[in-house]
Amino acid sequence: MEFTVRDFKSEDFGALWEIDQSCFPPGISYTRHELKSFIHQPKTFTLVAESSEDQSGNLIFGFLIAKSSGRGIGHIITIDVRCEARRHHIGSALLSAAEARLRSATCASVRLETAVDNVTAITFYKRHQYYVLGTVPRYYSNGVDALVLEKDLLSPVLSS
Repeated sequence: MEFTVRDFKSEDFGALWEIDQSCFPPGISYTRHELKSFIHQPKTFTLVAESSEDQSGNLIFGFLIAKSSGRGIGHIITIDVRCEARRHHIGSALLSAAEARLRSATCASVRLETAVDNVTAITFYKRHQYYVLGTVPRYYSNGVDALVLEKDLLSPVLSS
C-alpha cells in the first residue's frame, strides 16, 4: 500500500470526519464541530496519509491531529486510520512525522490519551517507546478511564 504524508487541506475535512466516525463508537468519535475545532486550534497541525497509488490521488487512509503547547510538551489529539488500511505502517508514519514536527517546535516530549481497554492502541504506542504516565478516571463519555502516555522526544530513537 503506497502512501504519502502531507498537511491537511480544507477539502479533506469530510473524509477525515468519516474516518473518525468509523474508528470510534458514537459518543467517543468527534462531532463535526469538535473535529473542526481541534483542527483549527492555534499551534495545531493535521497530517494526512493519502494513497499515492489511487489514480485520482485523493484516497485518504488516515490522519493525525497534534498540538504544540508552547511549554515544551506536544499533544497527540487523535490518530485515525481506516480499518482496511491498518497494519500497513500508516499510523507509524503519521506518528513519526508528528513527532518530528513537534521536535522542530522545541517540544521535549509528547503526550496522548487512550482508553484503558484499547489493547491495540496501547501495544502500538508502547512499540513506539511511549510509557504510561498515569490514568484519568472516566475520561471518555462512556465512563471508560484513559491512560496518559508520554514519549521523550529528545532521547535517542531505539529500533523497534
